[in-house]
Amino acid sequence: MNRKPIEIWPEGHPNGESLNGEKATVTPYLLQADKPLSAVIVFPGGGYGMRAEHEGKPIAEWLNRIGIQAFVLDYRVAPHKHPVPMNDAKRAVRLVRSRAAEFGVDPGRVGILGFSAGGHLASTVGTHHDPGDAESADPLERFSSRPDLMVLCYPVITLGEYRHDGSRVNLLGEDAPEELVELLSNEKQVAADTPPAFLWHTADDGAVPVENSLMFAAALSRNRVPHELHVYESGRHGLGLAEAEPETSTWPMLCERWLRRRGFIDSYSG
Repeated sequence: MNRKPIEIWPEGHPNGESLNGEKATVTPYLLQADKPLSAVIVFPGGGYGMRAEHEGKPIAEWLNRIGIQAFVLDYRVAPHKHPVPMNDAKRAVRLVRSRAAEFGVDPGRVGILGFSAGGHLASTVGTHHDPGDAESADPLERFSSRPDLMVLCYPVITLGEYRHDGSRVNLLGEDAPEELVELLSNEKQVAADTPPAFLWHTADDGAVPVENSLMFAAALSRNRVPHELHVYESGRHGLGLAEAEPETSTWPMLCERWLRRRGFIDSYSG
């Protein structure tokens, strides 16, 4: 199985050169199947200052176990600022769609999954997507960046009252203009074409307040966007698959059921 990272800007990054020589890559975790499968791109968390390993590869391997082609995005983080991570994430969606035949992917079933700040990145793509530019000289930019669904795990959503300070500073800097804070407080950007979402959080999360998921779910509800929200009474931030946790370890099972209802899980032969 080839898991070699794929550079997503081989002709050079937009918005100038990459700081510190950092390159955005996507690593495929592919199943052998007799028909195209759905795909999910994973955005690990890390406060926009790093990318947590336990929220990357293990998640891709879980997705493989339930019959989904998986990809892990190493998006650029601080000192890079907005819109760099968003551009990387949107580019990853376009790349998977553009190479769907090669990857064994159904281009109409491409989802995203993010943890913590990676959840903010996922909700940003879900609320700031575009249909692609049919006239672009770059073939990838002709593809839509709209994901077909989102899975948001203890996500940062707002950059306002219930924000995670580290994520906001790393993404926007110390003195971000209020209009940019508003634009990237994604509970305020939900619209009727926002993709369906599965969210989970712990009520006593000490790093990213549960209000982040509650506000986003409320916005989805107001806009009649299909969604499912699970709030666990207790736990901690940064759990990943939460395999050792008696309560929150149920989230992958609940998410799998939701993905199945959304048509993202097929029977397949490898």
